[in-house]
Amino acid sequence: MITNIEPKKIWECFYALTRIPRPSGHTKEVADYLVNYGKSLGLDAQKDQIGNVLIRKPASPGMENHPGVILQGHMDMVPQKNSDKDFDFTKDAIQAYIEDNGEWVTADGTTLGADNGIGVAMAMAILADKNAVHPPLEAFFTMDEETGMYGAFDLKGGWLQGKILLNLDSETEGELIIGCAGGVDTTAVFDYQPVEVEDGDIALRIDLKGCKGGHSGCDIHLQRANAIKLLFRFLKQAVSEYEARLVCVDGGNLRNAIPREASAIITIPAEGRDEFERFVEDTESQFVIEYDGVEDAISLTMEEVKCPAEQMPEDVQDFLIHAITLCPHGVYRMMDEMPVVETSNNLSAIHTEDGKITVLCLTRSSVESRKEELKQIIHSAFALAGADVQFTGAYPGWKPNFHSHILEVMKDVYKKEFNEDIKVLTIHAGLECGIIGRNYPGMDMISFGPTIVHPHSPDEHVNIATVQKTYRYLTAILKAL
Repeated sequence: MITNIEPKKIWECFYALTRIPRPSGHTKEVADYLVNYGKSLGLDAQKDQIGNVLIRKPASPGMENHPGVILQGHMDMVPQKNSDKDFDFTKDAIQAYIEDNGEWVTADGTTLGADNGIGVAMAMAILADKNAVHPPLEAFFTMDEETGMYGAFDLKGGWLQGKILLNLDSETEGELIIGCAGGVDTTAVFDYQPVEVEDGDIALRIDLKGCKGGHSGCDIHLQRANAIKLLFRFLKQAVSEYEARLVCVDGGNLRNAIPREASAIITIPAEGRDEFERFVEDTESQFVIEYDGVEDAISLTMEEVKCPAEQMPEDVQDFLIHAITLCPHGVYRMMDEMPVVETSNNLSAIHTEDGKITVLCLTRSSVESRKEELKQIIHSAFALAGADVQFTGAYPGWKPNFHSHILEVMKDVYKKEFNEDIKVLTIHAGLECGIIGRNYPGMDMISFGPTIVHPHSPDEHVNIATVQKTYRYLTAILKAL
């Protein structure tokens, strides 16, 4: 049982969060829970007009005149599950457990929600800890970070009182994050009128599964397979060599998750079924060989299904395939100053419904002009194919402050506590600090946290020892500040 792990208060709080469904777009229940949690401790707890939560705890005796500190995290989680897992993220509780080696906590077939539930749980534990020594304290929890950082975007100036913000949403212990990339969403839509399926054709469902996926910021440099890109590579050859026609295609889920699965329904001449089945098997073998050492469970399968009456027009099908083939995915450029991704794109999802094909991307960069450059490349790929292309949800990067006062304090505290140096980095993933800083200029901000691997995928794990270490570090920081 995870509630038996030390420090127990953190894991009790985290367990409580796993009991509350909280995918992005469904944070009212967890927000109300956090407000009631704060009030149960006798603290000032409130919600703003959009659903962010703020809990204030008075300073420890003698620290009333020190600058206030904000502990910040987000309430929502990424809802990803294995295809064979029967699970509703809007209703079901996460089934978290300790792995046999006793080192990690993970979930049964779904994302765990340690991103950012474990950071929220740490803040909750500090609020309840009567022995913690700290300046005036605020625990600030935002809504819908994962789908657009809406809680941070709509935050009003003047609500937060602290001058120092500790963001608890980083995912590698031993690192202080002082900057991050900005991003922009792309939505490309193809409209079409279906046409009749040709006589003598059969329908096949093609499934590409087993990719690891992962966080499109933290994991984009790992060269993992993108299920959509692989499926369309297969479809391009199927159309050109086997007279295949596309009925519909679906893959991926969220903009910030590398797509793990994708599927399509196609039609082919009935007499070509056996040869096409060999083509599917050969392509699967090819993908397995190509991704050896990176992916370990890629599968490409076909299943005959009831033949539909209609399919995509051939020109729309071809334009779509060309556009997806051209659309960049992965690292576009590395930073010159350090081995960190500067610019990337995640071709994240594609869906077919009612004569529309919708394609989603998330482009990230720490250099605004390069973000614009890659955005325009993506626009060209889809606009030339006849899609309507829209850009939304742009958010700024977080510019590093190498002269931060709390940066020096936190480096010194880590050295004293653990007799080792902590790394100072910028990251490619998005954090809310840059957005919050727009409404609170001059706020000193640092991000850190325990080690979480494979966030935004059902392989998400949080390391138990690093949770213990990070909480010890957090309490020492608050005392030092």
